[in-house]
Amino acid sequence: MKKEELEKQYSPSRWSHRMAADDVIKAHVKALKEGTAQARGLAQTLLDVPYGDGDGEKMDVYIPSTNSLDVNLVIYIHGGYWQFLSKEESGFMAVPLIGKGVVVVAVGYDIAPKGDMDLMVSQVRRSIVSVVQQYSHISGLYLCGHSAGAHLAAMVLSTDWSQHSLAPQIKGAFLVSGIYDLLPILPTYVNEPLKMTEEVAVRNSPSRLVPQLKLSSSSCQIVVAVAENDSPEFRKQSEEYFQTLEAAGLNVTLEDVVNTDHFSIIEQLVNEEYHLTKLLVKMMEKS
Repeated sequence: MKKEELEKQYSPSRWSHRMAADDVIKAHVKALKEGTAQARGLAQTLLDVPYGDGDGEKMDVYIPSTNSLDVNLVIYIHGGYWQFLSKEESGFMAVPLIGKGVVVVAVGYDIAPKGDMDLMVSQVRRSIVSVVQQYSHISGLYLCGHSAGAHLAAMVLSTDWSQHSLAPQIKGAFLVSGIYDLLPILPTYVNEPLKMTEEVAVRNSPSRLVPQLKLSSSSCQIVVAVAENDSPEFRKQSEEYFQTLEAAGLNVTLEDVVNTDHFSIIEQLVNEEYHLTKLLVKMMEKS
């Protein structure tokens, strides 16, 4: 595929049917901010909780009013092509979950150019360890990541936990409109602030780490979700990753979410009647 076509395929805003490319990104940020403000109004919050020593190594915790000692906890990893967005507008999915007694943690990490791919992957892995250490009464630990965040969530599932102080038992993971093979983006504008070499892209591509995922996360229920109006290349990334996981015998389903684009597929998690919200709640109730 020529560079020009690759750039188009990996520009999600150019595939939305709702509005122009620039407008869809502005609307996306607005929706996430509004949802997060709503969540902060509903939940008790612990903001800027450190999980490491770095400035960017902080998380926001959204706590429901519950007397239960055993709570389900969802960790959300934001998207933004590893160079945009932050935890500050990433609490929105707490809105429908707080009333169900679920704790939501929005993880921050050092986006490019400050952070490189190896650092970001290391940070999200350490954030999971920190959450488990700080919240020992978790009955179920779940992950959700969007776009670049879905890539990082898939890297968490593929962690060799022997390098860490504990091995988190992640019951479920929602990987929403993610990238699982980084090689195609190397020649595109996406890689300009990341400066990934081929070697870096290979070792941080979840599609190549499925044997490790099978060792670390074999009991995890994985949902690979993709938007109907994601680009063909984004759809292919999700479909191929799903097929690889399925072929490895893992517990995985593919959700092709109708009437959504790359942005609305995650924005709607603010709504308890949304398909993916219901799926997540059902997963927690079952386990």
